Amino acid sequence: MTERSDQTEAARAAADMASAGAGAGPGRGRPVAPWLKQALELGPPLLFFVIYLRMQDRTYDILGTEYSGFIVAAAVFVPILLAATGTLWWLSGAISRMQVFTLVMVVFFGGLTVWFNDEAFFKMKTTLVYGFFCLLLSVGLLRGQSWLKPLMGEYLPMNDEGWMILTRRLALVFAAMAALNEVVWRTMSDRTWVIFETFGLPVALMAFLWFQIMALQRHMPQEDEGGPGAGTR
Repeated sequence: MTERSDQTEAARAAADMASAGAGAGPGRGRPVAPWLKQALELGPPLLFFVIYLRMQDRTYDILGTEYSGFIVAAAVFVPILLAATGTLWWLSGAISRMQVFTLVMVVFFGGLTVWFNDEAFFKMKTTLVYGFFCLLLSVGLLRGQSWLKPLMGEYLPMNDEGWMILTRRLALVFAAMAALNEVVWRTMSDRTWVIFETFGLPVALMAFLWFQIMALQRHMPQEDEGGPGAGTR
């Protein structure tokens, strides 16, 4: 492959893998239009960001209890995510275990945030999600397996050695993202954390996957120069 085609394929694979990492799951169920799938997966956090910006400086009296704009935005985010996930499941007929886990965490910690009127629960949810992903990949590595390959293998054909390398690196990245989230939400403003959560972490994950795909080219099958039929035997 040429350098330009390598970069194009890497960008496409990184986007697909980041989407799978968010919970889309590889190739199961009925096909869904890519734009609609992306809208259902990325729409809820973007809506949370917009809602928070409109509510951040306000307080709301609900049944005699005052809630900050952040907590109200978090409470609104839960049904939005439920609706988006339900729609994706209805359209495709399948959602991944990672997506179910993330949804459960959002609902659980979103509920704790409202019940205790404490935004810390919603913020630490991100730490626990990335920490769990790190732990899950680490358990697979200890067993000599890449548990990343069954999830993302459809998006990126690669040999076993390449998958083990990527799994080790991604486990470290998830650990770093979990730790960084703790630093940001404990030391910085709500607005900074919301921007970090909505844009910083997803962009960082996408960039990491893109660079890894480029770095692991030697572990991927290479097309023969002689055309589509050159590799047949």
